[in-house]
Order: sequence, then C-alpha cells, then structure tokens
Amino acid sequence: MTSSSWGLLAIFLGVLLAASWPLGLWLTRLCKGNLPGWMQRVEAPLYRLAGTSVDKSMNWWQYALALLAFNALGVLAVYALQRWQLWLPFNPAGMGNVAPDSAFNTAISFVANTNWQDYAGEATMSYLTQMLALAVQNFFSAATGVAVVFALFRGFVAKSTGVIGNFWVDVTRVTAWLLLPLSLVFAVFLVGQGVIQNFDAYQDVTTLESTSYQVAKNGPDGQALKDDKGNPVMEDLKANKQTLAMGPVASQEAIKMLGTNGGGFFNANSAHPYENPTALSNLLQMLAIFLIPAALCFAFGRVVGDPRQGWAVLAAMTVMFVIAVVAITPAELAGNPLLPPLGVDQTASVLQAGGNMEGKETRFGINASSLFAVVTTAASCGAVNAMHDSFTPLGGMVPMVMMQLGEVVFGGVGTGLYGMLVFAILAVFIAGLMIGRTPEYLGKKIEAHEMKLSSIAILVTPILVLAGTAIAVLSGAGKIGVANPGAHGFSEILYAFTSAANNNGSAFAGLSANTPFYNTLLGLAMWLGRFGVIVPVLAIAGALAAKKRLPVTSGTMPTHGPLFVMLLIGTVLLVGLLNYVPALALGPMVEHLMLWPAH
Repeated sequence: MTSSSWGLLAIFLGVLLAASWPLGLWLTRLCKGNLPGWMQRVEAPLYRLAGTSVDKSMNWWQYALALLAFNALGVLAVYALQRWQLWLPFNPAGMGNVAPDSAFNTAISFVANTNWQDYAGEATMSYLTQMLALAVQNFFSAATGVAVVFALFRGFVAKSTGVIGNFWVDVTRVTAWLLLPLSLVFAVFLVGQGVIQNFDAYQDVTTLESTSYQVAKNGPDGQALKDDKGNPVMEDLKANKQTLAMGPVASQEAIKMLGTNGGGFFNANSAHPYENPTALSNLLQMLAIFLIPAALCFAFGRVVGDPRQGWAVLAAMTVMFVIAVVAITPAELAGNPLLPPLGVDQTASVLQAGGNMEGKETRFGINASSLFAVVTTAASCGAVNAMHDSFTPLGGMVPMVMMQLGEVVFGGVGTGLYGMLVFAILAVFIAGLMIGRTPEYLGKKIEAHEMKLSSIAILVTPILVLAGTAIAVLSGAGKIGVANPGAHGFSEILYAFTSAANNNGSAFAGLSANTPFYNTLLGLAMWLGRFGVIVPVLAIAGALAAKKRLPVTSGTMPTHGPLFVMLLIGTVLLVGLLNYVPALALGPMVEHLMLWPAH
C-alpha cells in the first residue's frame, strides 16, 4: 500500500461515515413509521388502492408470501418487456426481441438484485426496456432488501406480538421516500459530470484519426477468396466513423449504485465514460454503493434502543473491508512477475514499473480500481470499473472472497445487514455454549428453532455456488464457455456461480455465459440465492417477534464491545469462508503459485 492508497481509503471511509450517520436517522423514522403528515396523506390513496393500510400488520409468513408474489410479478413483467421490445416504443435503434433463455436470466437477475448481464446493453436492450424493466426493478429489488431488514429489526423489538410490519407499506415507503429522492439528486450530479441522459438515436461521429484494418475479401459468389496457398485474400480498409450509443443513462446509473444493483446501461459498465466519466464520479459512485448499507447500521442501533449495537456491526464490517483493500491493492501494484525485468524490454518495463494496469482505466488507475473492486463485491452491487478477469490471481481472489462471505461486509441494501445479523445470532449462540449460558441477543433468547433457520440462511449460497460449479466443470456445455483453460478457467466458473448465488452480478468476463446452459443454471442460482435466504430470515424475524424481550442482567453477554466485534468477525470468516477453501485452492491459489514459482 502506498501513501496515495491509504489516503484514498481514508477519504472514502471518512466521507462515508459523515454521510451515512444522518441518513440513518431518516431510515429509523421510515422503519418506525414516524413520517411527516403530508407524506402519510400522499401514501394513503396508494394503500387504499392496494387494499391495505398502515395499521394492518403481518406475521412472517404473510409478509413472505406478499414479498414472493410481488417479486414473481416483477419477473413476468421484465420477461415480457424483453420479449416484446421490438414492437414497443422508445426503440430508436430497432433492437430485436431478446432470446427466451437470455430474457429468463435477465428477468430473474434484476428482480433478485443481482443484475448479472449476459448481454451488451447498448446492443440488446431498447430504451423502454432499460427504463421500464431494468431501472424499475433496480428500485423494487433494493426496496425489497430494506423491507426485509426492517422486518428483522421489528422482530428484535417486538414484545410477544408475532407481527413484523406490512410489506406493502415498507416497500412503498422505501421506494418513495428513500430511493427516489436520493436517485434524483445523484442523477443530477452525474449529468453534471458528463453522464448522458437523452432519448436520441445512436450518433455516427467522425473520428480524429482513421483506423486501418483488414477483412477477408469475398468473390462474386459471396465466398471468401483464397490465394494459391489456401490462405484467405485480405483487403485493406479504413474507417473514420464511429457509432456512439445514446440513451437515458444517468437515471439508471443513480439507482444502479444507490440500490447496489450494478447492471450497467453499457457493456463496459462503470468503465464506460458515459457511465463514469471522472475521478470524482468514480468516488461518488463507490460512496453511493455503501451509503444505505452503512446508514442501516446506525438505524439498527436506534431502532433496537442501543446505538452501540449498530456501531459494533459497522465496526466488524469496516475491519473486514479494510483488510480486503489492504490485500488487493499491493497485489495489483506488484504487477505480473512473468514480465521481463527492468531494462530487458521497454514496453514490459513500463508495465512492470506501473503495476498491473491490464483491464483498468487510466483515468482511475490501480488504487481507485482496486478499491472499487472491493466495494462492489463487498456490497451486492456488481458494477465494475475494471476487468476483474485481468487482475492478478490474488487480486482477483479478493472480490471472489468478499462475495463468498455472504456479502455481509456492508453488503447490499438491506441484504448485507440482515446477513450480518444472522451471523451475529450464530456468534452469540457459539459464545453461549462456550460459557454455559442460554444465548441471548438484544433481549431475545436464541434457541434451536432460530439456529436451524440461521443455518439454512447461511448454507443456501455455498451449496448453490459449489454445486453449480461442479455441474459446470463436469458438463460439456459448461466447459465450452471457458476461454482460458486450467486454473484461471476454473476461477471464471467459480466466480460466475459465486456472483449469481450471492446476488452480486459482477463477472470475470472470460466466461461465455450467454448460452441456454448458463442462462438457466445461473438464473436458478440467482433466484434461490435471493429468496432461499430471505424466507428463513423472515421466519427468524417472526420467531423473535413472538418472544418476550428479556431485561439486561449481570449474566447477559455484551454484544457491543470490541470482544463481540472480534467474535463476529471470526464467525463470519470461519463459517462463511471455510466452505470455499478447497475450491479457492483449485483456482486463484494455484494460479498464484504458477506465477510465483519461487514462493
């Protein structure tokens, strides 16, 4: 780590803390329903139209059914818009209908807050699909995550009521009074930085320099001509025109980051200058990813009546995040040891001296690209400003590990905190066994039922990742999409299923995943990875809500001090990561040893 690396990290964490603390106050009011009168009057007609009201609370299974029904309808809507986009308006480029398997994968991807993209957005999706299908689900999937963590908050503070709130009220309030205002402000900022926002047709522009290239020459019959040696006859061509994609980018970019969605308008995602044009926009996009997850930690402490609880969770997240940044940045700054040493080859020498710049934007550099990679995979975002496939083996392993921890290091909007709280429940249970006391967390006894549900929530994603990877590497349809054989090819497959099952959406990108095999298998992994965790979490919330809240006594284990923070970190690392160690040994670890044989 260089001084500039530490400086960037310090600025990032300092601004994040300053911005997330006041937002936590507003999230507390949203969770408790303490809204201004005018907001409640605006909401009331919407609830009447939906046949509900703020006074109608749900138990956990009613909440879960409403959530599943809402998201299932979202899948159908996104699928239909993709399949019919050719005949719908706002399609100036004449994009055709999306293939069934790709539409299936994309529909689940955006509804599950994964935003895995097996397509190039500017060459596949119409403006209407980008706005009405993808951007809308960016809002709803993020609101769903916050609604679930609100339900879990209420489970801790409820006194034997068994109810955890109203899903329709929660998702409405989070969308209308949190995500929409923040997205509007952020979109205006992005436009000021140079992110485009229009409905223009794609523009053909004249380039400053002509590009020379060769293509195979065809004969009158349309077949390629060959010389007397059987080689294709090539002809020289020049191009001085380039087609620039247009579209409503800033509006989608804002909620893409704030909602930890990650689905880019363009194929290059946040490396594209129309999505992320400046160093300032890059910093603000990273902050936007962590803003709501960090603020939810402060809201958690206030809702349960002890702000120290929120600080403890935030501290555990921050420690693991800093460790990841300290691991990835030196790996990328070190460069590739197989490049010739200084003085042997000038081109190689420049690359070696500057570290591993392959796949990175020069306007961001190694420090900002490394930090972005950790931020986007610590959260369930998936936006990328560099090609993770081009990172060094250890550098590429860090984003993979951040996802494999369950994306609880800040994590996605809502999902990160409820995942971390599941680990906290497990941590107090383990501590209770060690000291011979009935485990309690925030005044609620943790018993066999809660532990079974916590185990399910923790084990769902490792099973999906490892089983999906095994199926892919054993089947011909899975192996045919690998561009790089050996350890790196295995890492590409492992990364894909890690990203899908943990609802991240980023990719190594060396894997050709737009096939019926991967679209179907990854789609199932995304759906089960999302709702296979949400349902047990809601069941935990319901079980806690039905329990009495016990007073703090001299025998209660503190869950807000440094000791608990270290216990929580140890639980996340041991339970969350040990499942993946054998798979990591077959991929990035062995690839690292191949690059550094002397070590």
